Formats: sequence, structure tokens, C-alpha cells
Amino acid sequence: METALVTLIIVVALGLYWSDALRARSQAVRAARRACRALNVQLLDVTVALARIRPARGPSGRLTWRREYRFEFSVDGADRRPGYVQLLGPRCRGVQLEMPEGRTLMGPDNRVQSPEELGQG
Repeated sequence: METALVTLIIVVALGLYWSDALRARSQAVRAARRACRALNVQLLDVTVALARIRPARGPSGRLTWRREYRFEFSVDGADRRPGYVQLLGPRCRGVQLEMPEGRTLMGPDNRVQSPEELGQG
């Protein structure tokens, strides 16, 4: 009985984590699409890959996940450049694109921002 309860708790916890991870990935894809559209570049493969995850405190002070997703985009259709989406919990903190003229940082509102505005400087 006790082993079944522990197993059930583990399975439910894994299911909740999996659901949260899928939701976060979907949010990251939407953020990458919006940023690429705003800068008139092409999102390649229309996907993102989890590059880093760690626990962090959200704006309310609650413990949540800080995730960084990597994606690739093209300026002219012949190159592949890296980009990153940062999520804190379910919210996008910003998008970073390595453009030919240098790093471009965008906030959740798709406005180009300085590193200080995004809390990265």
C-alpha cells in the first residue's frame, strides 16, 4: 500500500513537470516567432531546444523554473544564427538574437531593449 502511494505521487509529480515543460516550450516557440517577425528574419526549423534550466525566484518571490531555450534564425536565408529565449516560470523575460551588427535584445513586448532594461547588464 505504502509503495503504491509513493509510486503514484512520483508519477503525478513527473506528469505535472512534463505538462509544465511542454507549456514552457510552446511559450518559447511563440516568443521566438514574434521576435523573428518583428526583426524581419526567418525562424529556422520552427523549434526551440532547452539549453538550461534552474530554479529561481519569480517576481512574487515564489520558487519557479528559469529556462533558456536556444533557436536558430536566418537573416538572408543562407546563414544560421543563434537566438535565445529566456523564461521565468510561464513568462517570457526576453529574447536575444545574434544579428550581423551585434546582439539584439528584445523584451516580452518585442521592443528592442538594453541589457540593463532586461536585468542582464
